[in-house]
Amino acid sequence: MIDLIFPDGSVRQFEEGVSGREVAGSIAKSLEKRALLIKLDGALLDLDRPLPGGGKFEILTRESPEALDTIRHDASHVMAEAVQELFPGTQVTIGPAIEDGFYYDFARETPFSLDDLAKIEQRMKEIVDRDEKIVREVWDRDAAIAHFKEIGEAYKAEIITDLPDTETITVYRQGQWKDLCLGPHLPSTKHVGKAFKLTKLAGAYWRGDHRNAQLQRIYGTAWANEADLEAHLKRIEEAEKRDHRKIGRAMDLFHLQEEGKGMIFWHPKGWTLYRTVEAYMRRRLDVDGYVEVKAPQIMDRVLWERSGHWEKFGQNMFTCETTEGEVLAVKPMNCPGHVQIFNYGQKSYRDLPLRMAEFGACHRYEPSGALHGIMRLRAFTQDDAHIFCREDQIEAESTQFIRLLESVYADCGLELHSVKLALRPELRFGTDEVWDVAEAKLERAAIAAGCTVEHLPGEGAFYGPKLEFHLRDAIGRTWQCGTLQLDYVLPERLDAEYVAEDGSKQRPVMLHRAICGSMERFIGVMIENFAGSFPLWLAPTQVVVATITSDADAYAQEVVRTLRAAGLRVEVDLRNEKINYKIREHSLAKAPVIAVVGRREAEEGNVALRRLGSDGQTMLSLAQAAKALATEASPPDVARGAAGAEPASVSVATEAMEAG
Repeated sequence: MIDLIFPDGSVRQFEEGVSGREVAGSIAKSLEKRALLIKLDGALLDLDRPLPGGGKFEILTRESPEALDTIRHDASHVMAEAVQELFPGTQVTIGPAIEDGFYYDFARETPFSLDDLAKIEQRMKEIVDRDEKIVREVWDRDAAIAHFKEIGEAYKAEIITDLPDTETITVYRQGQWKDLCLGPHLPSTKHVGKAFKLTKLAGAYWRGDHRNAQLQRIYGTAWANEADLEAHLKRIEEAEKRDHRKIGRAMDLFHLQEEGKGMIFWHPKGWTLYRTVEAYMRRRLDVDGYVEVKAPQIMDRVLWERSGHWEKFGQNMFTCETTEGEVLAVKPMNCPGHVQIFNYGQKSYRDLPLRMAEFGACHRYEPSGALHGIMRLRAFTQDDAHIFCREDQIEAESTQFIRLLESVYADCGLELHSVKLALRPELRFGTDEVWDVAEAKLERAAIAAGCTVEHLPGEGAFYGPKLEFHLRDAIGRTWQCGTLQLDYVLPERLDAEYVAEDGSKQRPVMLHRAICGSMERFIGVMIENFAGSFPLWLAPTQVVVATITSDADAYAQEVVRTLRAAGLRVEVDLRNEKINYKIREHSLAKAPVIAVVGRREAEEGNVALRRLGSDGQTMLSLAQAAKALATEASPPDVARGAAGAEPASVSVATEAMEAG
């Protein structure tokens, strides 16, 4: 007999070998009909699989959030079956569930077309209607390899060959179709439902290695019901409108090209945006007690070997060799350079904590297929800092950093959504005892800052655990930007030390921390969050002065001079075009304020202010407009620090301008 502990705490005994379906049926026939999977001691299992033993037991239905990944995984199998029915000779490779959906990589000489997706979707629905039973089978390794080779599935045979000898080989059969898979799976194809859609085609390399064969990847999304699918498709539609690459072109912010793959060509407006964000971040760091440094861009391989990065990260580093035989590496991160600055001269316990910041330009090799706009690059700048501190300062410094991070996100119109603690990976430096202390200290600091912490087993850096900060944008997407990593290892490897109060030499602890992560990616996130319609303080061009008639040109130049003198970023449009044409063009370029001037405005010394997204306008004197716009354009940190200029006063100014 085995004991099963149910979610309500009750315990029931069952015969050994009982299946999850039989347990569900013993409770209620209606539950048996709705059951899809079971969870035993945290592990998901097939409904019809004999239970391997007792433990904490839960029955999952379609409404269970944990069932969604399996629905998506099964959708990938249904898609693969559909593809092989429609396109005989296609080989299947790997098809996992991913966030919001699934994909499958196929080996096929003829490229798929977008028209093929509709055909595949229709066949998938037919397979769902067939209600094909999904059955788990355990196969002999050699027999499985021989079988998949015989039916022309060379990739599946290779996967099995590379598995450890101790691995159980499991094949799932649905109808006449079968696939190598660990599972678990739903009882039959009808349980996948029809709340799915194939979304796009892409290329992929076998096992992610560019030296291997190129495959064709079909992406899809799947949900528990039609309403969730529809909501997701609307989010995708909105995300496409907000694509930072499209908006970057429309606003003339930057461009990318093959000759600088994974690197940004910033245009004047884009660089203005970048400098605005950088200046804001620099002010926040200054107030929080950071000192700014600049370490070399290229350093000798020897330093990277000592730090441990060469072994762990060497394949992603750009290197060169001098005629003197030196091997130099362009820095992929800033931390070893900061330790060298710390090590220069003697440090005392009185010098700690030392918060050392750098807007450090880093370069890392990323495969071409992994690059994405300004979100994932080969050349990027980190808003990086390292806090050298004593053991007793770790938690206070970590908590202070988290509060700074939350404040920055709020100023930038973003919300801290979740905090995740990445725990020790399998390959790591340091003892388990050190990792126990480090993980506990980071978690306590996050809790002290008011955060709820989710654990990510095995996701930590090789030198220490890290907190990941995920923010949420205007359409509900989450982005991981900020990190805080606790490191006992690098100070040891690079001989960092300070003189303690008792005169002894001690190792400092390093806190690696970033708020934006990479400046470029953070700006990309903000472009998509605001859909290019930035708050006035961030907008590259804050005001466009546009004339109605040419006889207002001289006054328009006076308006420009006045607004610029108030600290605003201003452009002027004196073209011989109709004012509606000008307004439409500058609205598409996301100019937040258009100051319209004509003969009457020139005579009266006024400006007519039009807001982006509004058909109305507000008439103000030039002096009133300059004062109100300058107040609104003040960055949040500056507004808070200005005497009598609480954030509310910015809203008052805005409301006064929009009242008309």
